[in-house]
Amino acid sequence: MKFVDTAQIHIKAGDGGKGVVSFRREKYVPKGGPDGGNGGKGGDVVMRANRHLTTLLDFQYRTFYNARKGENGAGAKKTGKSGEDLSIEVPEGTVVRDVASGRILADLTQHGEECVIAWGGNGGRGNATFATSTDQAPRKSEPGESGEEHEIELELKLIADVGLVGLPNAGKSTLISVISAARPKIADYPFTTLVPNLGIVRVAEGRSFVVADIPGLIEGAHQGKGLGLQFLRHIQRTKVLVFLLEGSRGMLKEDLEVLMNELESFDMELPRKKSIIAVTKIDILDPPTLKKLRSVKLGRREMHFISAVSGAGVRNLVEAMEKMLKTPARPSRSAKSERV
Repeated sequence: MKFVDTAQIHIKAGDGGKGVVSFRREKYVPKGGPDGGNGGKGGDVVMRANRHLTTLLDFQYRTFYNARKGENGAGAKKTGKSGEDLSIEVPEGTVVRDVASGRILADLTQHGEECVIAWGGNGGRGNATFATSTDQAPRKSEPGESGEEHEIELELKLIADVGLVGLPNAGKSTLISVISAARPKIADYPFTTLVPNLGIVRVAEGRSFVVADIPGLIEGAHQGKGLGLQFLRHIQRTKVLVFLLEGSRGMLKEDLEVLMNELESFDMELPRKKSIIAVTKIDILDPPTLKKLRSVKLGRREMHFISAVSGAGVRNLVEAMEKMLKTPARPSRSAKSERV
């Protein structure tokens, strides 16, 4: 299934039904009083999170959604039937934003969580409600109120515990395929990963967490270069970041600086997340090069040297991820002080 993480749709709640003008007509009661009933309420538009959905693809094909109108009132003071609510299901992690104002209407992160995005209009009053001691036979009623209407933007942000961040070809896809059941496309060239991948890492019986692998970042990703801008949002909800630095490049400090700059430029809170560094592809390094890399200091972050191909260091990295997920967040500090 094609992965789509943004969509724009138009929604319209149901209009309220009309109130009616009616008078009681019974045998031997030629001049009965007013008995026009009220109109029914229009249906609401409700957004509901569904864990079984993973993409906003359906909204590419259908862009207008409207709830049903309320029915008109009737004689004998009968209120019209309310319009049926319209429930729109979206993946967990979907942010609903009003296009005109930019205001966030809902942020649906839990399965079954729901929010009314547009309220249906109230039904109009029938003439029975206008009767008074001085006007016992009113001949007026009200139309129903219009339902709310919005142009809304849907933005999907994947929900994962750990986010894998790295330059293209740093080994993120290979790692997630080794530590989980995820099967992303893997090849030895940049931008093999074109969509985010989620994998469940099972540490032991009853112990697991979710990892997200996003397409590789390049310098200028926050400005739309490469694929970064399109997918950086998917690590905003993660609790821990793992920076994957390709050992064979021999540029650990420089590569980390690029990644930190892009994260901070996109969202200043991202570099402040708890994080781990994993130096990858150590299976192709000679001992002197590996020894030199192990001597590099990259701030206070925990460093692991791994090979997803041979399995070296992978188990220790997974256990470090789990441990850090259980560790309380550190007090906020400047992003620059956390870089190298």
